Amino acid sequence: MTDATDEFSFLPAQADAAGVIPPPVRRLSFTLPDGRTVSALQYGAPGADVFAAPVVTFLHGAGLNAHTWDATVLALGLPALVLDLPGHGDSSWRADAAYSGATIAADVAPAIAAWTTDPQVLVGHSLGGLSAAALAATHPDLVAALVVVDISPGIDPNGGAAQIRAFFAGPKDWASREELLERALSFGLGGSRESAERGVFLNSRVRADGRVEWKHHFAHLANALAGDPAAAAAVDAGQREGAAVLSAAGWDDLARVTAPVTLIRGTRGFLTEADRDEFSARVPGARVFEIGAGHNIHEELPADLARRIADVARDVRDGA
Repeated sequence: MTDATDEFSFLPAQADAAGVIPPPVRRLSFTLPDGRTVSALQYGAPGADVFAAPVVTFLHGAGLNAHTWDATVLALGLPALVLDLPGHGDSSWRADAAYSGATIAADVAPAIAAWTTDPQVLVGHSLGGLSAAALAATHPDLVAALVVVDISPGIDPNGGAAQIRAFFAGPKDWASREELLERALSFGLGGSRESAERGVFLNSRVRADGRVEWKHHFAHLANALAGDPAAAAAVDAGQREGAAVLSAAGWDDLARVTAPVTLIRGTRGFLTEADRDEFSARVPGARVFEIGAGHNIHEELPADLARRIADVARDVRDGA
């Protein structure tokens, strides 16, 4: 993690490891009416010199950022748009810290409309999956097909708030990314050291004072709650009380989606077999596939996930 490293420095090695030609990639920024910005990465076709219109748009999960999809996009080989959700990556934080599927969908919809020319195969993982469902329900003109990855309404996309707060209970800022890396590894996060190093670099930033901090708002919110047990308990209670409301809203969103829906479940992920069956019952006609991976399928088995997404994109192209 040297000064010569930038956010695209890792792509050539990732492409080489996957045996693919790297595509052109650039960062985009869209300004919302209130002055906040939505940031994204645009990937062209492999080996192209110009950027073709995106075919697939990706929304990541809580605490991640657009680069979490790099390996999947490389394996997919289609022009793609990959957003940083509000409060994550290079997108602005929300002052109200309201990061529900509905609020995220409202923020990203105008940006996607500005950056795309045709309805998208919209892929969302975890919190991004709930946001994608809300977007497909409220802006059907933007969505040709919906792919939900290892999430369904009623499942906590944070994977356990107490565990997250434990990870972020340390200092809010660090002397170097190496310190952040060692903390991540001590919690068993990031897989290999190389993978964890890439993840830490892409999910952190150096402030003007030289200190390093996480990019996403969730880390800072979790850190504050970790130092205030009473506030944390109140938040947990509120989340439990609101879970039924949010779950109902999520199912309502899926019921309103007119585009074809695909659920992809990691067999070791957040969804149980009962959750999978409930999804099938509540969303008749949805296709359901399983991949032998944990929650972050896109990082663990990106080529397998990319093949499923490519099948959906092919059906859209062929009018199936």
